[in-house]
Amino acid sequence: MNNLTDCPFCNLPQERILHDGSWTLAFRDAFPVSPGHTLIVPKRHVQSFFELENHEVNELMSFLKKEKDFLVAERHPDGFNIGINDGTAAGQTVHHLHVHLIPRYLGDSEDPRGGIRWIFPDKAKYWS
Repeated sequence: MNNLTDCPFCNLPQERILHDGSWTLAFRDAFPVSPGHTLIVPKRHVQSFFELENHEVNELMSFLKKEKDFLVAERHPDGFNIGINDGTAAGQTVHHLHVHLIPRYLGDSEDPRGGIRWIFPDKAKYWS
């Protein structure tokens, strides 16, 4: 998916957008892993976080904090996972940078310890 016309985030229907900034958008994930799972994306089509200009990074991080505040007020989560799959080897399937803000709730996982380390299950339980 290298063509902007094929990019779902470049062609996002207006009704999906929760918040719209100068360089950033926030919207709910179409395939949420938890209630309130939100994506924060730059408006400019870039694949990697490392392609962003400083002003884009600043607004993206500001949106991340604002969306966290909205989710706390709306859904009262007990924690968050924040993730970026940067590149195909890292699991990126939509090649437009997007930051996952995933609310977590006590009891939503039998044992949440290790968090994102579970991408490599044999290395997740570093405490055992």
